[in-house]
Amino acid sequence: MSKYDYDLFVIGAGSGGVRAGRMAAQLGKRVAVAEESRPGGTCVVRGCVPKKFMVYGADYGTAIREAVGYGWTVENAKFDWPKLRDAIQSEVSRLSGIYATILEKNGADLIQERAEFVDKHTVRLTKSGREVTAETILIAVGGRPWMPEMKGSEHAIMSDDAFLLDEMPERILIIGGGYIASEFAGIFAGFGVKTVQAYRGTRLLNGFDPEVRDAVNEVQSNNKIDLRFGVSPTEIKKSKGGYIVTFDDGTKIGTDLVFMATGRKPHTSGLGLENAGVEVDKNGAIIVDEYSRTRQDNIFAVGDVTNRMNLTPVAIREGMAFIETRFKDNPIAYDHSDIASAVFTRPPVGVVGLTEPEARREFGEEMTVYTTKFRPMKNVLAGDPQRCFMKLITEGKNERVVGIHIVGDDSAEIIQALGICVKAGLTKADFDRTCAVHPTLAEEIVTLKPREENKTTVVSKG
Repeated sequence: MSKYDYDLFVIGAGSGGVRAGRMAAQLGKRVAVAEESRPGGTCVVRGCVPKKFMVYGADYGTAIREAVGYGWTVENAKFDWPKLRDAIQSEVSRLSGIYATILEKNGADLIQERAEFVDKHTVRLTKSGREVTAETILIAVGGRPWMPEMKGSEHAIMSDDAFLLDEMPERILIIGGGYIASEFAGIFAGFGVKTVQAYRGTRLLNGFDPEVRDAVNEVQSNNKIDLRFGVSPTEIKKSKGGYIVTFDDGTKIGTDLVFMATGRKPHTSGLGLENAGVEVDKNGAIIVDEYSRTRQDNIFAVGDVTNRMNLTPVAIREGMAFIETRFKDNPIAYDHSDIASAVFTRPPVGVVGLTEPEARREFGEEMTVYTTKFRPMKNVLAGDPQRCFMKLITEGKNERVVGIHIVGDDSAEIIQALGICVKAGLTKADFDRTCAVHPTLAEEIVTLKPREENKTTVVSKG
């Protein structure tokens, strides 16, 4: 008999933790998974899933307004926020239940308590006080929203709160310029809320390709979002009609709701990592090697808590690689390169591979940039001025495709297939040989021409 209670103890029942726990249990390992909230983690409970439903809800409102251009008459249309909110939460509960059932059906114990480290092989369950030992421990607790300290910050909400609002405000001020801020700004504007998005930088989506950032600025403006750049909040004060937010340039904005979307941090505070000798970086992210192992050979970490690439499918793949490494004697380091991702602005962003600045640093002048910007066919009769932007980046004489960036309808769906192309190392010639599907937005990706400036200043094919 093992001297430990479990072969594997997983802290966190999000996508990565549940996948690893299920797979280990299927191998006959004794497994327990502890979760302080609801099974499903950030994505299912308070992230991608409920947020995407809200995006769909906002899109239906736009579709109703634009249907007039296609001959439809829509009378007495109105938006019922409580109805959508409750429907979303019902679906979240259903999905969370599925996560719990998956673990139970495969023989893993689901412990709905917070677990904290006592030592490298022992955790304490904070509700019951029970101590549990395990030969291997996997940390998969994800991240949590973060806001800077300022006077009156207690008056603001964060992303976790946005799904459970009692009512829709007439006005909202969203602080932040990242994907969460930009997505929720599009959602609230789509629900008819007067939306202001304030950001300390000069363009939204820091870290994305510069031309994508410009295109997203246009997307937000087209959605009637009031963008304020170069400002940071210093105080939130409750007023008779809502709140007054003061910024560092002296401006003040009145609003009914303040939404702080200023980032996320790994959820490691109070986890007792110091008791187990597990190291974290300055942001609280657990430091791991390429096999997701911490400095302790029996403790691993996957997902957002490591702050490598904070995407649900990545956490799942890291969890699967952990199982191969730890329990199948088949060390696998998950490859984090060329992973497609999306930002669900309205319309969304889809990207895979390198940005232009990244490609230029890596390949110098041995690169070609192809772009196009056009008004999608659907928008013409709808009277929507929004344009689609596409960008393809290649390197070397063979023009291997190293980056693709799209801002436009269905880009999140399109980029999944294009991610296969980039991962496979296909070339621009492969794209050119592919016949277009007409009339579609996606066909433009196989008919792209070099950006005008590249013809004289960038292209160098030797």
